[in-house]
Amino acid sequence: MAEQKLKTNETKLDEIPSKEEVQDSFEESKTSKKKKEYTGMLYLYSSFNNTIAHVTDMSGETISRYTGGMLTKQDRLKANPTTGMFIAKKLAEDLNELGIKNLYVKMRGKTGGTGVGPGAHMVVKTLSKDGFRVISMNDVTKVPRGGPKKKGGRRGRRV
Repeated sequence: MAEQKLKTNETKLDEIPSKEEVQDSFEESKTSKKKKEYTGMLYLYSSFNNTIAHVTDMSGETISRYTGGMLTKQDRLKANPTTGMFIAKKLAEDLNELGIKNLYVKMRGKTGGTGVGPGAHMVVKTLSKDGFRVISMNDVTKVPRGGPKKKGGRRGRRV
């Protein structure tokens, strides 16, 4: 029985790493630390004619800005979801260089319109697929509250 106890103790001693192995693993853990992740604001204006994406840091300094017109030659394609995907790819390149991984998204459509255009959702979808974390999404479309008289006259015969 005493021999069996000694054998178990010997195996435990063999499993203890040497001092050099511990130092090597400590140096590896120092070099393999993650980069610090930063947070940014993504402002999306998307109408049925164009898509504009503007990224700032949290203090409001512009980091990157792309529009549908910068990436396509044809006017009819500026608000397309495909163009929105290309806008997101360009933004991702710029943001990865600076280490921005978290985004607050504010989407805006045409004032008094039916909502945001088709390109905005594709920008957010592509960025989330590329590994960016969307913290919150807000629709900040302006709502008209009365305002000036609308264009066009009354209908019908005036007597």
